Amino acid sequence: MLPRGRPRAMGAAVLLLLLLVVGFFLFGRDPDYGLGTTATLDEDPYGSRNLSASSPQLLLPPKCEMLHVAIVCAGYNSSREIITLTKSLLFYRKNPLHLHLITDAVARNILETLFRTWMVPAVVVSFYDAEELKPLVSWIPNKHYSGLYGLMKLVLPSILPPSLARVIVLDTDVTFSSDIVELWALFDRFSGVILLWLDRLQQTGWEQMWKVTAKRELLTLMATSLADQDIFNAVIKEHPHLVHPLPCVWNVQLSDHTRAERCYLEAADLKVIHWNSPKKLRVKNKHAEFFRNLHLTFLGYDGKLLRRELFGCPNQFPPGAEQLQQALTQLDEEEPCFEFRQQQLTVHRVHITFLPHQPPPPQPHDVTLVAQLSMDRLQMLEALCRHWPGPMSLALYLTDEEAQQFLHFVEMSPVLSMRKDVAYHVVYRDGPLYPVNQLRNVALAQALTPYVFLSDIDFLPAYSLYDYLRASIEQLELDSRRKTALVVPAFETLHYRFSFPNSKAELLTLLDAGSLHTFRYHEWPQGHSSTDYSRWREAQAPYRVQWSADYEPYVVVPRDCPRYDPRFVGFGWNKVAHIIELDAQEYEFLVLPEAFSIHLPHAPSLDISRFRSSPTYRNCLQALKEEFHQDLSRRYGSAALKYLTALQQARSRA
Repeated sequence: MLPRGRPRAMGAAVLLLLLLVVGFFLFGRDPDYGLGTTATLDEDPYGSRNLSASSPQLLLPPKCEMLHVAIVCAGYNSSREIITLTKSLLFYRKNPLHLHLITDAVARNILETLFRTWMVPAVVVSFYDAEELKPLVSWIPNKHYSGLYGLMKLVLPSILPPSLARVIVLDTDVTFSSDIVELWALFDRFSGVILLWLDRLQQTGWEQMWKVTAKRELLTLMATSLADQDIFNAVIKEHPHLVHPLPCVWNVQLSDHTRAERCYLEAADLKVIHWNSPKKLRVKNKHAEFFRNLHLTFLGYDGKLLRRELFGCPNQFPPGAEQLQQALTQLDEEEPCFEFRQQQLTVHRVHITFLPHQPPPPQPHDVTLVAQLSMDRLQMLEALCRHWPGPMSLALYLTDEEAQQFLHFVEMSPVLSMRKDVAYHVVYRDGPLYPVNQLRNVALAQALTPYVFLSDIDFLPAYSLYDYLRASIEQLELDSRRKTALVVPAFETLHYRFSFPNSKAELLTLLDAGSLHTFRYHEWPQGHSSTDYSRWREAQAPYRVQWSADYEPYVVVPRDCPRYDPRFVGFGWNKVAHIIELDAQEYEFLVLPEAFSIHLPHAPSLDISRFRSSPTYRNCLQALKEEFHQDLSRRYGSAALKYLTALQQARSRA
């Protein structure tokens, strides 16, 4: 399992599993040796006695014993890897898990949101700041692609809780094909090891031991090429009592020059597949395709199926999960609006910043375009990037499998792959109705600029709109304390082939020629009539407009504006409710004279089709409107009366 070109003189010590790049290592506590026993491959790593973890039969720990797993994770890509690893752990596990995640700020932000929204029973997640460990290893010259993070396993005892008796340390690039409890059971095979506290490692000189060895090795190595594995190998060469043989089935390595074939062609069952190469799934290994399919299975596996409780164990539920379950059980499945009620209570898994993201430097008048989409609108992204050169925050409603297709789509697109200021946030699909306002709230919450342009994915802004909005905010002397919503007039074309106007003058020409129309003038005129398009044609300066019933313009507002009401799912009234909330909080609406955005034609969504064809759907939407107005009355008192009156007048006209 050695990379070619590495010396063989270290024998078993060189084959250290502990360091991974090998995948994981078992921390034990020994009253004499501190480090206790670390798991490594045997001198005969592919010998028959070492192929199975069940010979002799493992004595598994109690079913409900908590298993502890530590993982170092930094950055956007590693955060995606850890999710696939976690899926494989959860798929096979029968015990509660406590994940100890040592992360940088980026990974912590991503993974805290993910695990909070995943809501998996009997899983505890603790976070530790990797920044605290950097000074402890930054003095070590290192050429490994993982950088400083590849050295942090050396100093884990200094950050993990002293009360922690034992822990399995994993790399992010491993995939389990069996229950991790079998690996946990190997602790009991440690000869003469007493599992005590992690601080014993410090008391018995582990820190001094590895540092002295590292400094000596670096005199000849100059820099580590296998990160912490080089140092672990050297320590264990001098202290072989630290080593405990580990069956090779627990670390089937798939790098270009691996000799793992001798293990997996003879083993009855494989436990862990380790993609220990910078190439990861693109590694050139003659059997890689077989193992790649196993990995891809978990990559696209629906994570919500792993929310199952552990049978026979007292399940520790995430915050709010029990109350949510009670609310769901109280729903009447025979009630006509059951789908709407169920969708409102659904907690979707959220993976923020799914792809690497480089936010622009802070600017006082900067604007982020905020929108949401599903897989059928993916083709809009390239055109949107050409029209809007500024930052974007986009929420995508996808299945686990679609998320991988989206990843490939971006990688293959010359336009999208170049844009690092677009933040993509995956909200995983769950339920029959499109959670449009929940998606908007995810994208809005992740915007980093002082202002946001609340748009939809099927609109293309004017080429100059980004610069114009920033200039307008500055000229109007807006700040976050002034409650102002800048209205961007909305238009539409019914032509799939369409020459986009470069200016307001060109737009008016197309409007007069009938190639453009004010948005939804023939279906939903009340949605944008308050923008007063007649006045806009002649306007030279921003002008104020008043709220009216069903008004739903596209607006630029401060980032801390009210959130969208998540009860509105599917089609209908989702933006209207948000504009009402802005008006109730006394936002003034200013129409910008040179701003415009144009809606492009596309096939109707499933929810629009259901709204148009189903009286029950429309009745349920009406019920949501009435509940919304009742809540407005409770929050704003008599000031909310005008909204209820407008609703009643609209109903009488209908």
